Amino acid sequence: MEVAAEPPLGMLAELTHRCPLHCPYCSNPLELIARDGEMSTEQWKSVITQARELGVLQIHLSGGEPLARPDLPELVQHASDLGCYVNLVTSGLGLTEARLADLVDRGIAHIQLSVQAADAKRADLIAGTRAHDHKIVVAGMIKKAELPLSVNVVLHKENHDQLAGIIDVAERMGADRLELANTQYYGWALRNRDALMPTPGQLAAAEPIVRAAAERLREKMQIIYVVADYYEPYPKPCMYGWGARQLTVAPDGNVLPCPAATAIKTLKLDNVLETSLADIWYKSSSFNAYRGEDWMQAPCRSCDRRGVDFGGCRCQAFLLTGDAAATDPVCSRSPQRGLVDVILAAPKGNPELVMRKASR
Repeated sequence: MEVAAEPPLGMLAELTHRCPLHCPYCSNPLELIARDGEMSTEQWKSVITQARELGVLQIHLSGGEPLARPDLPELVQHASDLGCYVNLVTSGLGLTEARLADLVDRGIAHIQLSVQAADAKRADLIAGTRAHDHKIVVAGMIKKAELPLSVNVVLHKENHDQLAGIIDVAERMGADRLELANTQYYGWALRNRDALMPTPGQLAAAEPIVRAAAERLREKMQIIYVVADYYEPYPKPCMYGWGARQLTVAPDGNVLPCPAATAIKTLKLDNVLETSLADIWYKSSSFNAYRGEDWMQAPCRSCDRRGVDFGGCRCQAFLLTGDAAATDPVCSRSPQRGLVDVILAAPKGNPELVMRKASR
């Protein structure tokens, strides 16, 4: 059933799954799309054109590592020429002053740089390659180019104790925005959940550190803290509602209502090489599956929070219960909250992290 929808605000364009990092918390699918399965330059330009015609204002070029695509400058220019705000989401590996200058000339408007920890030894161990020192250099290049810089850090058991140091690193980088996001358990992060899940003590220690830093730096750097929702009484408002504001296009052209939607094995995804982006956004079964409230089961259907958290995360509901329409078990009002409580109570020991496989 089609549900009335507004035009999307942003599109995450996953240009490739190729990546020089091997982070164990990566939310990309376990089966990565190979290079020969990626859309061509002209196909991506068509997707970007369709997105702009659909109403998209923000294009987030991501991956994997988008710098692995030689045609990245051409795609940046195409999106910019159409009037889009173009954001590059990158590890920084492969970015040189010359490449950055070219991207600036072609209209890049913002760069989001990932950081894994507060020091090179820990960060490189988590990333699976030597990257931290180069990220520091890249941040300097970005600020020299007078571009806005966001720093994104995925928090987990292996770096939570460095939270204060991570904030200091972002401050020294000159970040305009810092996103401290506790791991969301999809893809490789789900496989590594027991090794990644922070302790209650780590989370309790984090809150005053973040609050103090946000107050101290409020005129200098915006700090966003994404909670570890397994420990929360209510789920996060995932994507501000299914198919409400954003869409994701995978390297092969599959269009997703959220970046992790491949986790829902019962969801039939449409491909932009076969169906127009507008038809997928407004008419597809995948985008209409969990729009609005008609799909909701009890207790979401009558809950006073249904317009606040929209029933929680559909991918998380499916992964934990096998039913994507179920109330997110993270919610304290869910009849299946016990599934999360069992996970939290289980002895963790010292499980070994399984590093994400290199993309082909």
